Amino acid sequence: MHKKNLFLWFVFIIFSLLTLTGCPGRETAPPPSPAPQPAPVSLTVSAAASLTDALNKLIAIYQEKNPHVNITTNYAGSGALQRQIEEGAPVDLFISAAPRHMDALEEGNLLLAGTRVDILGNTMVLIAREGLELAEGFVSLEEDTVRKIALGEPESVPAGRYGKETLTYLGLWDKLKPKFVFAKDVRQVLTWVEGGDADVGLVYLTDAKTATNIAILAAAPQGSHKPILYPAAVIKNSQVPEAAQTFLTFLSGAEANAVFAQYGFTVPAN
Repeated sequence: MHKKNLFLWFVFIIFSLLTLTGCPGRETAPPPSPAPQPAPVSLTVSAAASLTDALNKLIAIYQEKNPHVNITTNYAGSGALQRQIEEGAPVDLFISAAPRHMDALEEGNLLLAGTRVDILGNTMVLIAREGLELAEGFVSLEEDTVRKIALGEPESVPAGRYGKETLTYLGLWDKLKPKFVFAKDVRQVLTWVEGGDADVGLVYLTDAKTATNIAILAAAPQGSHKPILYPAAVIKNSQVPEAAQTFLTFLSGAEANAVFAQYGFTVPAN
């Protein structure tokens, strides 16, 4: 009896060992592979000086969501930026403060076809330095206390051209010529008025809203100048046209429009 039990016990052990060795353990699934990271991209954006504050904020928002994208900006008068692009400057995206400069690049076949879009509008205003007692409105420009009137160079700075159109419309351009001082871009006009180097100036509302020591005397009368539009387009020679177009799409979207509105820009109907 004892031998029989021992035999059965021996058979049980052998069977158990065979079962264990014949059924390999369940294999552990390998961890999922990490999602491939986008390749680093460098974008160069040339934009009108009046876009500086709003665009810098939007670039920060965009790069936080797209850390692989590095955006370099070049702010200046639209005419100067146009010439740089015509001379072969490595630019991926151009945002002008007037259609005229974008038109020239389009006529020169320097834009990527199908990418041009009007993304913003603006308002022209007359500002005065802090402490200068003037009547509201453009009539104040003829006062003796106004010695220097700053505006952008009309041939190269859209804000200067809109300013000239406004003053011509009001019959003041020829009368005020001795008082004019011309700036390289609209931000320089603002700086001159803020610093007291000019008594008054013609700038965009968006620029005036960034200053704390100036007064807004008047907005340009409706119809006194051509509509202020900011066209944007991808440059034909861009090495990263898809990335440039993606960023432009972002700038045309609802999130960007809300930020632009905070700075006083308007959104045109395309």
